[in-house]
Amino acid sequence: MKQRFRLYHRANGGRYYLQDNLTGKQESLHTTDRKEALRFLHARNEAAHQPLVNVQIARAYLAANDPEATTRTWGTAMTEIPKSKQGRTKQFYQRCYRQKAFDIIRDLPIVQTRPEHFIRVLEAGTVATNKNLRRLHNFALAMAWVPWPVLSKQQWPDLHYGERRSITLEEHRAILAKTDDEEFKSFIELAWHIGAAQGDLAALKGEDIDCEHRIISFRRQKTGSLSVQRFSDEVAAILARRPKSGPLFPELSKLDSTQRAAMFRALRDKLKFTGNLSLHSYRYAWAERARSAGYPERFAQEALGHKSKAVHAAYARKARVEIPSLEEYEKLHGERKAIPLQVQNGIATAMPPAANEAAPQPQTTQMREAV
Repeated sequence: MKQRFRLYHRANGGRYYLQDNLTGKQESLHTTDRKEALRFLHARNEAAHQPLVNVQIARAYLAANDPEATTRTWGTAMTEIPKSKQGRTKQFYQRCYRQKAFDIIRDLPIVQTRPEHFIRVLEAGTVATNKNLRRLHNFALAMAWVPWPVLSKQQWPDLHYGERRSITLEEHRAILAKTDDEEFKSFIELAWHIGAAQGDLAALKGEDIDCEHRIISFRRQKTGSLSVQRFSDEVAAILARRPKSGPLFPELSKLDSTQRAAMFRALRDKLKFTGNLSLHSYRYAWAERARSAGYPERFAQEALGHKSKAVHAAYARKARVEIPSLEEYEKLHGERKAIPLQVQNGIATAMPPAANEAAPQPQTTQMREAV
């Protein structure tokens, strides 16, 4: 019987190569040992002649090393991923793998997976399916549950997200005028002023507010990073209508993010606003407003609780910025119209100097940024 693969030796370097007689493709065996090269050759030819038998042999070897290797399904991996997460992130992963598209592979043994199985999932799903399937695949590879990639990097379809945008002041005012729910109205008013994510905003408590120094501080549910903001008279007026202790939004805090999003979406649809507008659009709006006003990036990043400058830049990328001349900037700096950023124990807080008084010089790292 004619063999599909043949071996040849390259004099320059002494390495052995394998050639596929069917396709003409050549590949290096990365060895100069003839006995080892012959073993590769016989294994490849045997696999070509008896693919089904060799699959069973491979399963036997896998089972000897990992007894669950032949029965472990993708459903097992979908269950294991959320176990390493916390809070809202854990809930997100539990929810995303309940998507119907994943039913195609849920009960499929991982070691029996072929590229067409993943392609069927991608065809049945959305952009989110693509992203979450990649995570599932990488998790299985990291756990050595799959011996090699099911799809190579070149075979994965590109991720194309829908355009996200910020909410405008006119749209915000129209939505406020449309709602009769006082608690939800205060909720979206506060979202406009502080740009918090809806989950963090709904979880705010009276204990997170320092009315004396006018500071709101909380740890983000998603990342655990600290968000610190000073608030203005407008925010003080909103907070005056909310409870002084316990949840600021007692009813909204009982709802999940999907239910709060549905409330906003109902108002948006009544007003027939177009584009990908959601509660998260308030966060984009805050970042863009801050950049357009020349608010120092470090201050904005601290206020929104962004750990990464790249993430913050993505939120503010559509802001229209008018850069002042160097002379104007120097004049502001000379007039001491600046806000010092005091950093202590890894926490940054913006403290404006008192009127007619030079900025204090504490025993901490102090940085200045003109505004």
